[in-house]
Amino acid sequence: MTYADLPEPQGLRRYLGASVILTATALGSGELVLWPYITTQVGPGIIWLAVLGITIQYFLNMEVERYTLVTGETAVTGFSRLWLPWGVIFVLGAILPNLWPGWASSGATVFGFVFDLDSSAVPIVASIFLLSIGVAVTLSPVIYQTLEKVQGIMVALILVFVVAAIVLATRADAWAAVVTEAPATAGDLPDIVTQIGAATLFGAIVFAGAGGANNLVQSNYIRDKGMGMGQRIPNVVSPITGEEVATPSLGYMVRPTAENERRWREWWRIANSEQLLTFWFIGVVLLVSLSVLVFSTVGVDSELDSELGFLQVEGRALGEIVAPWFTTAFYVAAFLMLFSTNVGVVDYVSRLAGDSLKVTFLKDSTYWSESKIYITVVWILIVVGGGIIWTGIEPVVLLVISSAGGGFVMAFYSVLVVLINRRFLPGFAKLKGWRLPVMIFVAVFYVGFSLFLIYQMLVAGPGSLA
Repeated sequence: MTYADLPEPQGLRRYLGASVILTATALGSGELVLWPYITTQVGPGIIWLAVLGITIQYFLNMEVERYTLVTGETAVTGFSRLWLPWGVIFVLGAILPNLWPGWASSGATVFGFVFDLDSSAVPIVASIFLLSIGVAVTLSPVIYQTLEKVQGIMVALILVFVVAAIVLATRADAWAAVVTEAPATAGDLPDIVTQIGAATLFGAIVFAGAGGANNLVQSNYIRDKGMGMGQRIPNVVSPITGEEVATPSLGYMVRPTAENERRWREWWRIANSEQLLTFWFIGVVLLVSLSVLVFSTVGVDSELDSELGFLQVEGRALGEIVAPWFTTAFYVAAFLMLFSTNVGVVDYVSRLAGDSLKVTFLKDSTYWSESKIYITVVWILIVVGGGIIWTGIEPVVLLVISSAGGGFVMAFYSVLVVLINRRFLPGFAKLKGWRLPVMIFVAVFYVGFSLFLIYQMLVAGPGSLA
């Protein structure tokens, strides 16, 4: 790696929004679907596990950011420096779980609630959504800038609805139950796992936040935002409307000088503050609020089905509590959450694939730029995902497949990110102090849960996970 000095940071306000795509991608699975559904089955005392899940991801995201702030490379490129095939393994770990288009079919289902469409229209509507995403990112001159603006608007609209719903439709005793029922729920975890399924619970914890390989792409987002050494790396652009750069995005190493150490401390403070506000705080508010909202309107009802029917019941209850128009507002907000997630998933999988393949097996190609790989993977996801939608598999089943598969990916990279941040970085930026045992706990958590799922499959069969 070539040595270079860290750029001078410009203050927190300049970099706010670096995590907004990650936040938007998190909304439509754990926050809207999985955790509210679990709340309807076992009550709001379980939400502490969701807060634990998103807090774990905050620390994981910061270690992903640490490597990129110092080097300008993505964490996956760092993994490839440990062992070259890791890059391809994580490309597959991003693509395979996310070929299952749970967000597109869920979004189409909720869209059908708005216009009272028959379920037979879901594949058609979902296919249109997927095609619109493909066209939008293909024609965006600088893809990150477009996504940040679009996702930022959608997150703002969703927050407006959630604030209104909190004021108009949630009950004080529902908020109190989040805390008062938590101890009893913690003691009943074995029974809860049996009731709702190990894969569903693990998937919900994984998707409390972004989840899967999505967190790894925070490297790409802060790099495109111009944070740290990422200022020296070119952005991903459209191969049609942008100016491509075919060289791989290999990074730099920081000289261990007093000035670089000072700049690093400032970058680290800014990055932590931005992630804490844009990802953790907004994520926790939305996750807890949406679960309290469903408990306030629907309560605990084991007869509710998991195939998004509970969202329709919740929407009708909101219409009775507030006004008929609020039912439509809820469905529109839910659709925006699912659509924003689908946009983010298509982007992050393609972005990870483009970067990883360009710096490894396609690094000498003068044709295959990161942008061309990105667009190719976008359309693979859209075409294959569109085909799966027409098979008629239920949306929540697709989400559980994606989330459980993403959990296995997290088990691998939670260990690897500790290794690269201990081995490759200069002393002043190395992972150490109290964050090291925290990251060891994070790695043990994901590895332990993944081994438990494997054990469940081997002992009781795959049906035990559902």
